[in-house]
Amino acid sequence: MVYLGDHVAIGQSAGAALVCDWIEARGIYGQPSRRGQIIELLGRGHHRRDRVRWAEKHESFLYPADAVVIVSRRRRARDARG
Repeated sequence: MVYLGDHVAIGQSAGAALVCDWIEARGIYGQPSRRGQIIELLGRGHHRRDRVRWAEKHESFLYPADAVVIVSRRRRARDARG
């Protein structure tokens, strides 16, 4: 896991993302980044993948990678409420 200010990069072994976290997948050169919310965690270890509902209103599977960062944590919202 790599911390980038308020963002957390999700590497192959990080396993840091939780259901309801918002993520950003950086686009390949010339393509915009995409934001989505994790709605389900599947698999474990090196076989982990997340089901993501993208801001464009569709769902797909996402495998952890260095170009994916957590932009809003569920825990922070819960902790802020007290």
